[in-house]
Amino acid sequence: MNIQFRASHLHCGISLVGFAIVLIFSGCTNSELNLPPSDPGNGGLFLPQGFEAVVVADSIGRARHIAVNDNGDMYVKLRSSPEGEPGNVALRDTNGDGKADIIERFGVYKNGGNLAVGMRIHNGHLYYSSTGVVYRQKLTPGKLVPDSEVEVMLTDDHAHGLDHWHIAKPMAFDDKGNMYVPFGSPSNACQPLDREQPINRSFAGTPGASGVYPCPELEDHAGVWKFDANKRGQTQKEGTRISTGIRSVVAIDWNEKDKTLYAAIHGRDNLSVMYPQLYSAWDNAVLPAEEFVKVTEGSNFGWPYYYYDPFLKKRILSPEYGGDKIKAEKEKEYDEPLLAFPAHWAPNDLLFYTGAQFPDRYRNGAFIVFHGSNNRAPYPQAGYFVCFVPFENGKPTGKWEVFADGFAKDPVVTNFQAEYQPMGLAAGPDGSLYLTDSHKGKIWRIMYKGDKNKFDVANLEEMEKRKALAHIRTPDEITDNLEAGREATVGMKLYNTYCVSCHQSDGNGDDNHFPPLAASEWVNGDKERLIKIILEGLDGPIQVKGKSFNGTMPKNDFLSDDQVAEILTHVRQNFGNNSGAIKAPDVARVRKK
Repeated sequence: MNIQFRASHLHCGISLVGFAIVLIFSGCTNSELNLPPSDPGNGGLFLPQGFEAVVVADSIGRARHIAVNDNGDMYVKLRSSPEGEPGNVALRDTNGDGKADIIERFGVYKNGGNLAVGMRIHNGHLYYSSTGVVYRQKLTPGKLVPDSEVEVMLTDDHAHGLDHWHIAKPMAFDDKGNMYVPFGSPSNACQPLDREQPINRSFAGTPGASGVYPCPELEDHAGVWKFDANKRGQTQKEGTRISTGIRSVVAIDWNEKDKTLYAAIHGRDNLSVMYPQLYSAWDNAVLPAEEFVKVTEGSNFGWPYYYYDPFLKKRILSPEYGGDKIKAEKEKEYDEPLLAFPAHWAPNDLLFYTGAQFPDRYRNGAFIVFHGSNNRAPYPQAGYFVCFVPFENGKPTGKWEVFADGFAKDPVVTNFQAEYQPMGLAAGPDGSLYLTDSHKGKIWRIMYKGDKNKFDVANLEEMEKRKALAHIRTPDEITDNLEAGREATVGMKLYNTYCVSCHQSDGNGDDNHFPPLAASEWVNGDKERLIKIILEGLDGPIQVKGKSFNGTMPKNDFLSDDQVAEILTHVRQNFGNNSGAIKAPDVARVRKK
């Protein structure tokens, strides 16, 4: 595994096999690790006092999860790649300066994935996943790019399609040969589905529609399943469900300290879209919580019947099941979260730190990456930072800290405005923390170069102040409303109710799932085609302004002819567009067809 190279840069004269043990119990200190120089300004990051960062690589493609081998080689899963193009990146630093000087792409496989995540090294194998398939390759000592057979370990064989953004396949491994993989829900709150479509166009549901009870999706979705980590060709039926009531998970990790699985859950969306009579735009921006949970055998976290309210500190009955924002769960049917984070922060990776480079308070604590929201309008989008959750006696202390920030400048009006979006975490063999960015493809290496024995809460004071920034704090309902003072037309109000969470308040989309409406040929082109998209929905792939999008636009045929006309006229005459109005009779003619 190129041990000689890495050991030469450790300066302790030890093999990597015993490196972690010797580092803890011998006199090898951080100064002796020969850590590379950091970049000026830490590559743009704000970090606690004593921490520094170097940019390992930049612009490698939309980087998702990352794994680091015990010789320091890095492997990154890309968000997506053109048909027939590699979906993974391998990187190596050959001279110890912290910069990757060998960058090679590899891995051409089915369904590179619109939301592909998952990159882990386990027992000498590199595991990675597309949206619907988990693969692995055996790593060869001394070789950067694996040249072994690509093994298909697990395939999602459901009929809902594999381009939905809540069914990604991250994975975690225990020490008994098991692999844990979540199967997220393709719906928002188990509303009736249009099951004739290969990708469900009604996944968001019709406003006011009741949820199905009992929810059929709980049979094979919205939970975490356990599989054999070494068995090829598995499907879900060969796994064992260990937990349920989990809508969507991208951040998942096995805690070696207590031998337990943990996850950070994406909460539900569209409360104000589905029930505008109950939930305001502010409610939609701050509800429900993103939950940090301990996933144990038989645990149930309540989806779709309940969501967790971080202000009331309890599970609240979902409006699809008769909830009124106040009704709580009956008795204690469901497991409670360890911590409840603000809504829509998008926890996209989780790592329990077991390295010895950082101060002792970080050991066995949890790092959580918040990728950032796209559905908080008209309030600032939020998230876009790395959090640390200290643990004591095997449990969170109840407080969380801002560990790394600087990825986005306030206010973040739309997701697309964020300069970077933190995504994947991995620890290196020397205890450095590696962090990816899914927007431009940047990788940082975070190191501690201070005196570990003198680290205390004073080192965290400046980071604590960052909780007051707009992308982290709870927004004020009045003063933080970015549209305050603007005269709202009927079309604008309808757009902000039904469209803004995807296409954003400036019409530029999020540059990921949702295409731009600004200067779009689809918006300014044929009226009938545009009306049909609202009434019938649209499945990708499509090209918009020269960029490929492959998502799902739900049908909105519940809107009246007047409402459709108002929305489309607003879109065609705003966001830099200057096209003619659409009238209700135009919509009626298309609807009749």
